[in-house]
Amino acid sequence: MPVMEKRLLFFSFLAIVLFVSPYFLLGEHAHMRVHDNLDSNIAWYKVLTTSGELFGSIHAVIPQIINGLPRNAFGTEFSGIVWLHALLPSIYAYGVSQAITRVVAFIGMYLLLKKYVIKAPDGMWIRIGVSLAFALTPFWPSGMISTLGMPLALWALLNIRAGEHAFVNYVVLTLLPFYSSFVLGFFFFLSAMGIWWLIDVIRYRRWNVRFFLALLYMTAIYLAMEYRLVHSFLFSKEPTSRDEYFHARLSLWQAIRLTVKNYVLGHTHVMTVHGLVILPISFVALFIVWKKKLWKEEKMFLFLHLFNFALSTWYAFWFYKGWLPLTERFPFLDKFNFARYHFLRPMVIYVLFALSLKIILEKNRQKFVSMALVAQLLVLTVFNEEIAYRSKPSFQQFYAEAQFTEIKRYIGLPVHRYRVASIGIHPAIAQYNGFYTLDTYNNFYPLAYKHRFRKIIAEELSKNATLREYFDEWGGRCYVFVAELGKNYMFKKNTKKKIKHLQLNTDVFYDMGGRYILSALPIENAASNKLVLEKVFRSKQSAWDIYLYKVVRGGTNND
Repeated sequence: MPVMEKRLLFFSFLAIVLFVSPYFLLGEHAHMRVHDNLDSNIAWYKVLTTSGELFGSIHAVIPQIINGLPRNAFGTEFSGIVWLHALLPSIYAYGVSQAITRVVAFIGMYLLLKKYVIKAPDGMWIRIGVSLAFALTPFWPSGMISTLGMPLALWALLNIRAGEHAFVNYVVLTLLPFYSSFVLGFFFFLSAMGIWWLIDVIRYRRWNVRFFLALLYMTAIYLAMEYRLVHSFLFSKEPTSRDEYFHARLSLWQAIRLTVKNYVLGHTHVMTVHGLVILPISFVALFIVWKKKLWKEEKMFLFLHLFNFALSTWYAFWFYKGWLPLTERFPFLDKFNFARYHFLRPMVIYVLFALSLKIILEKNRQKFVSMALVAQLLVLTVFNEEIAYRSKPSFQQFYAEAQFTEIKRYIGLPVHRYRVASIGIHPAIAQYNGFYTLDTYNNFYPLAYKHRFRKIIAEELSKNATLREYFDEWGGRCYVFVAELGKNYMFKKNTKKKIKHLQLNTDVFYDMGGRYILSALPIENAASNKLVLEKVFRSKQSAWDIYLYKVVRGGTNND
């Protein structure tokens, strides 16, 4: 390996260290994504590891949430990220997970590009620059290497497909499942690779048994690890909230518009940040291919261009209402999100980026290539969580542990003796702090509980069609929705907002064990809801003011 390439590799790993350093330097003062992260997964890991049910049976429940959330809703105990959170404080577990994911992403993309895409010595800058850019993309944290680990898996599988017997290939296929998710990435990757294997069979008229067995081997590991998911999906008879999930509701025009949006901007769970630099660069390369008539020489480049757009189209049209006849006949099409084939896009887009730069480099545009790499790295730097979420609450401000400890002390009862619910803040905050909650954010819980909880908020849902559809046709956020607040769950302490027309069925709330409401906002008509303000809790270390309301007795509000 040339000395310059070694230096560039060293610089890349140093860049990754600097990129993840805020979690370790700032600790709980660090900022990070709230959506599908602070508002859910991080609290889930803590609840799971303190519940005593980490290794619970497939029939176990976690009483801290909704009077008994099925243990299976929290996934497998064999996940590496669960163990990080079991062994380390949450903020450091999060930082270590970020580092692991980004290092694996870099190594995987580098190996894939060097061996199968950009082989020429003068492509060194492209290989390393694109690999670093890929490693710095703002992936969904709890997905781990579910998407960013795909290049490493592809590298190993391509080696096996080519007849290589190196042990490292099987080590890769064995270890990747322990730090990734089957349903949030690798189901779609492995099924796509299965299609590739089938195409090989048809084209070359040979079975390539070793390649096929490698796919089966990796799939078998995932299914063994995800035995809870397999049991819930195939053998559980109890209806769950997933039974009322309806995805096919977009008109044809809306699906077309979503196709374009996804193609240009990407998706929140697989943010590729490709619209400003990579997309224009790929079209510059496409123009060169067209002008120079390089159709045969650049088949991979052209395929990836088409495949990228096809993935966005598939994603958007999965929500097209034309699916309704099929989803009504085959309910599993609603329960399993097949739109997630677009999770292949990060790998596809960055390999396409590398090929685009190669085509441009071959036209003696070294400076242009360097500028494109630097531009993409600068854009990704702006998406570093400490920069992108600097206006959001820090980890410490979000979970407000000191403030919630004070609330527990004020109530003065063991937390398992009463239930709480939150208004204007995510229930994950109370859960993280050990409270037993009637509300939650989970996409897999008993349907009977959803229907019972709905009675608490029925009047509020009747006032707001958006909230009603959101709860009735999804229900993952089993929240105490308030019509006048809409889908806003983060009212910080500097807000002037007040709740004026709340209508809750506190009789049902009380019967379910609910005794306290933790509200980020004052409730002006609390008395008509049989609520009494106990105390307002304020803290400099918290993003919230918490108004503690007690249910004095059951009763239905008639405002």
